[in-house]
Amino acid sequence: MRILISGASGLVGTAVASALRADGHEVIRFVRPRGTCSPGDVRWDPAAEFVDAEGMEGAEAIVHLAGAGIGDSRWSETRKKTLRESRVNSTRTLVEAVARLRRKPRILLAASAVGYYGDRGDDVLNESSSNGEGFLAALARDWELESLRAQSIGLRVVLLRFGMILSAEGGVLPRMTTPFKLGLGGRLGNGRQWVAWIALEDAIGVIRAALVDDALSGPVNVVSPAPVRNAEFTQALAGALHRPAIFSIPVFALRLAFGEMAMELLLASQRVEPAALIEKRYAFRLPGLEDALRSMLTTEE
Repeated sequence: MRILISGASGLVGTAVASALRADGHEVIRFVRPRGTCSPGDVRWDPAAEFVDAEGMEGAEAIVHLAGAGIGDSRWSETRKKTLRESRVNSTRTLVEAVARLRRKPRILLAASAVGYYGDRGDDVLNESSSNGEGFLAALARDWELESLRAQSIGLRVVLLRFGMILSAEGGVLPRMTTPFKLGLGGRLGNGRQWVAWIALEDAIGVIRAALVDDALSGPVNVVSPAPVRNAEFTQALAGALHRPAIFSIPVFALRLAFGEMAMELLLASQRVEPAALIEKRYAFRLPGLEDALRSMLTTEE
């Protein structure tokens, strides 16, 4: 299968590209103006609403993972605009380019996030649960709506609602381990908020499965079947690192340091279950948090 990937230089995109090549697929990357292009790569500049559509001809599937890092910096109004444009506008540009193709792909796997559900306390959330409130919920909703436009031109669309992706190779986990290694780790707020997470290995496995399962479409919660509260996550991470977790970071300190992002990204509670994957009997490689963290982290005595 000839597969186009956006966001191919990111944590998930790099791993997806490697896995799909190992499966025997031809992988073609979307590359931005300042990126290094390899033969066959497709130039695109979502900010300028440009895609080299000719290079997309003949692709059978698109894995769309592009988007600026949600937690990379404090959410100023300028940053929120960047987060929105890098998701909503880039997806619109991509789908409009697909509509112009003579030979359209059959499949669009499009990234989204469990932020779609907002802060929902102890409610058990599945793919049929309603859209929540807040910046992230509105962003995910609008992001998904742009992806779903590809259905009208004949593509099977899968909305990959990712939880927190855990990998020792990058993303949030290496940043989280630093205070724990210094003996300063602890729960966030009261620690009762639910954390929806997924090991990178399983996130890649879900993408591989979604490419070949024609019965899978619409929203798919890409999360472990075993969500945990933040306090449990804290203890599991401390245990994997052989470090204590005796501190608690109060809400006011998180709000002071991170502003709006603290309430929606660090303190929001999302008890999300992967109902669609369970129905499809997807075999999780690392369903339990303690085993997942132990497999990822090199512990220090």
